[in-house]
Amino acid sequence: MNTRVMIASIVRDAFKKAIADGKLPACDIPDVKVEYPKEQKFGDYSTPIALESSKILRRSPMDTGAVLKDYIEKSEIISEVEVARPGFINVFLSFDHIYGNMHSILSDPENCGRSVKDRPRRINVEFVSANPTGPLVIVSARAAALGDALANLIEMSGDIVEREFYVNDYGNQVDLFGKSVLARMREIQGKPFVFPEDGYQGEYVRDIARKILDECGPELDAITGEVDLITAVAQKAIDHNIATQQRDMHEFNVDFKTWFRERKLHENGDVMAALDFLAQRNVIYEQDGKKVFSSTAYGDDKDRVVVRDDGRPTYLLADIAYHLDKIKRGYDLILDIWGPDHHGYIARLSGAMTAMGHGGDSFRVLIAQQVNLIMEGEAVKMSKRLGKFSTMRDLIDEIGVDVARYFFTMRSMDSHLDFDLALAKKESSENPVFYLQYAHARICSLFREAEKRGVTYDPSKCRKEYLDNPEGIALMKLMLKFNEEIVDAAQACEPHRMCSYLMKLAQSFHRFYTDHRFLSDDREQTNSYLTLADAVKAVMKQGLRIVGVSAPERM
Repeated sequence: MNTRVMIASIVRDAFKKAIADGKLPACDIPDVKVEYPKEQKFGDYSTPIALESSKILRRSPMDTGAVLKDYIEKSEIISEVEVARPGFINVFLSFDHIYGNMHSILSDPENCGRSVKDRPRRINVEFVSANPTGPLVIVSARAAALGDALANLIEMSGDIVEREFYVNDYGNQVDLFGKSVLARMREIQGKPFVFPEDGYQGEYVRDIARKILDECGPELDAITGEVDLITAVAQKAIDHNIATQQRDMHEFNVDFKTWFRERKLHENGDVMAALDFLAQRNVIYEQDGKKVFSSTAYGDDKDRVVVRDDGRPTYLLADIAYHLDKIKRGYDLILDIWGPDHHGYIARLSGAMTAMGHGGDSFRVLIAQQVNLIMEGEAVKMSKRLGKFSTMRDLIDEIGVDVARYFFTMRSMDSHLDFDLALAKKESSENPVFYLQYAHARICSLFREAEKRGVTYDPSKCRKEYLDNPEGIALMKLMLKFNEEIVDAAQACEPHRMCSYLMKLAQSFHRFYTDHRFLSDDREQTNSYLTLADAVKAVMKQGLRIVGVSAPERM
């Protein structure tokens, strides 16, 4: 149930009826905006329609508001309407409406907050896409948590999401990685070796070398050419890292539909085909033997080389080819989440997407900013060699999936995150994850205790007068806005909003718990309070699921 949409419809109908009755002049009705007032005294919802239509109607906003008020207040879901200067119409919901919403939640708790669209969009969300030459790092974990939570929000708002991971398994970095692993293999075997300059360091390279030797030694011994051997070792090392990344992602409760390999684009000729595709649109020119994309025509600060003078494609052209592949798959929206320091890359790729006919609202890039690990006020140096945190796996092993996912999601993705390890380890109300999970577990414990006392819970026998108090109304109004919070967070691509909402819900529940005795000799009151708690539990569980956090029944 989206009450904000209902209010907008009521206001629009009021406008139409006022015109039909001759109380307002005929006109094109402007879009009806419905907002949340800054203070509760100004209502549950507010619309500036009277103010915004004043020029069209050529009459006082207060007069228009007075006319519309007479029609709006006839709705059963509204208890009161007031017109406030300079032309806002403030709406107060009826108790029956918020009470009815609570029962709607309980009628289908598994789907509470979910929207259904007649024409859902197909949306590709690509996120993490970490380099396959090493393990997933901390910033990758943040991108994973944010990307999956955002995908959950989009799905809950009624669209279809396909999660995708782009694997950069082609180019100089892969060749250098192969040389690094091969050097370590020869070192382990006691053979002469030369470690490449700027090669990949770290114990993980030796671990991969040992694994390849154990599993593929005879197969590799049969390869005589050095170049072919490097290629074979690189491919096996990349495959090993991708398998590890897939395992870590799955354990982080993130599962991608597609792991797209860049190598496929080159092997299929798709990279150079993308060049031809752009050339047909007259956005490619030649300069000093290079092929250049006219990206300044789309807002970039300079045109970009896509094919070098030796004929090799740049990374940008491969990226354009990858996104052309996405376009051909028929998505309504292509959404990328990139890591820090990629702001400058947005304009050139956005320009290419526009040139290929998929710009504007059909392509969007988000940046997941840097993560700083903090322990007792001091920055933690991320170094595997020094035994400090450096990888996603290290962090998960130390604090668990629930805490990691919540902490990564609770701040806006475009802001730097100071990840407080000391706070993350606390099992107290100071830790927001513990606080939220405790609210869910507390409700579950209430039902267990009620059962011990022989209380028969029946939400159909809830008596609304027991919930007609400030704490009960506050809780029911918060639950009423659950769907709206999901829709807003999905549209704004801001999953941290769900964390803020859940915190407000938990705080509101704890206030009710403190001020009202849930289990008493008054069975009707107990049943009514349990009904309210049951709805809170459903919303809390659903919200935690969206963020990627479990909802334990005991703590």
